[in-house]
Amino acid sequence: MVHVNGLRCRECGREYSADPIYTCEWCFGPLEVAYDYDAIRAATSREKIAAGPATLWRYADLLPVAGAAAVDLGTGFTPLVRADRLGAELGLNDVWVKNDTRNPTNSFKDRVVSIALSKALEFGFKVAACASTGNLANSVAAHAAHAGLRRYVCMPSNLEQGKVVTTSVYGGNVIAITGNYDDVNRLCAELAGVYQWAFVNVNMRPYYAEGSKTLAFETAEQLGWQVPDHIVVPAASGSLLTKIYKGFEELHKVGLLDAEPNVRVSGAQALGCSPIARAWLDNSDTIRPVKPDTIAKSLAIGNPADGYFALDVVRTTEGGFAAVTDGEIVEGMELLARTEGIFAETAGGVTVATLKQLAADGVIRPDERVVVYITGHGLKTLEAVAPTTGPSATIAPTLDAFHEAFDLDQETKA
Repeated sequence: MVHVNGLRCRECGREYSADPIYTCEWCFGPLEVAYDYDAIRAATSREKIAAGPATLWRYADLLPVAGAAAVDLGTGFTPLVRADRLGAELGLNDVWVKNDTRNPTNSFKDRVVSIALSKALEFGFKVAACASTGNLANSVAAHAAHAGLRRYVCMPSNLEQGKVVTTSVYGGNVIAITGNYDDVNRLCAELAGVYQWAFVNVNMRPYYAEGSKTLAFETAEQLGWQVPDHIVVPAASGSLLTKIYKGFEELHKVGLLDAEPNVRVSGAQALGCSPIARAWLDNSDTIRPVKPDTIAKSLAIGNPADGYFALDVVRTTEGGFAAVTDGEIVEGMELLARTEGIFAETAGGVTVATLKQLAADGVIRPDERVVVYITGHGLKTLEAVAPTTGPSATIAPTLDAFHEAFDLDQETKA
């Protein structure tokens, strides 16, 4: 059973039926799903969730989709890893990494796409489409192939080769567009007005965005139905950050958390595309669009649709924001890999570098339980670390050559 009352404008509160629409016709504000929380409270429990599948669909009662319609590749319930070695390097005592590289197409976008395309089938759509910086393209192509949907995936023409290949391999129409993500998104908005397709991040956006809440649901459940003190979330459009926060609030509304959540939320952006962080640092309410120039292409959205809402969450919860350089991004990727054995894409480097900066600045306190969200796998962005990584030595196949290259006695003493 789907416990959805309809859609509601996030700006003016005007209500709409649960249709494939995404903008308020009165104030042009974004729409989001409105739930019957009393009905959800009556329908769900910790025990019911624990008995469900080891995927995001264990939280079906809190999602806007009929479970029978699920387009499911096994997304969700990814590891929450205690990161003591990372924490020790940064002077933090209780750090955890939510490792969403373990999803079917190796990013958190599988969460939002599983929801969006499941809802698209309910609406009767036959074609799936999206504008993407790479990870979403991978996920839409894979899930649409699984569901038997035709697909049109649009992306900037300068994306990392790994993301292009891991989208194209699923077939369908993959369209490289000369321009940045904002140019691609503008074209897709126009296409959505012409063709009756399920654009996951346009007309399906209210439902699509709900998939991000499952990161909060899993975090709380994996911590024994507790909420962390502080979370660090990468910000592109800002939607992921706002929805994770909404997820913790919803758990309390439906009785799955004993106490009202008191989580501090911090956001992470690359300096070369940091319109939300810039507003934070300037103590401004104005999100000024920028032209992206960063290696973190999955976060390269110069005009973030949910920027204001993300800014409001960070301020309300007394978190922080940072904008990190490309060099710091690479260092963040290498730090996480070296300390915890998790290879993150550039967005993960942004998040870890932000964790490091906010810890150094005292925004994140040593005694806080901190969860860091790693949203994509490093194999998607090999170009970022290729110049600084490689073999420790190249030697002949002899013991003498090995001993000449490695002073084991000295290493033992060290």
